[in-house]
Amino acid sequence: MPQPKKRAARKLLSQHAWITLEGGFAARHCLVQDISASGARITMDEDASQLPGVIRMAFARDARTGRSCQVVWRRGKSAGVRFL
Repeated sequence: MPQPKKRAARKLLSQHAWITLEGGFAARHCLVQDISASGARITMDEDASQLPGVIRMAFARDARTGRSCQVVWRRGKSAGVRFL
C-alpha cells in the first residue's frame, strides 16, 4: 500500500509580496499568509479566480526577483501556489 504524501511544514508569515503574470510588467500586491518549501497560500485584494495557471511571486516589487509558481487552487480572494 503506498504511503500517503506528507505535506511540507507550513510557517505562518503574513508578509507583503507582489505577483506578476508570465510576460507581464504590472505587479499586483498580495499577502503571503503561510509558506513552506514547496508552496504558499496568498491573499489578494481582488478575486483570485482570474489568476492564470502560472505566476511569479516576489517579496520585492522588482519583477526580476522571485519564484515561478503554479496556481493549484483558488477560493475567493485566496489562492494556493506550488513553487516550480
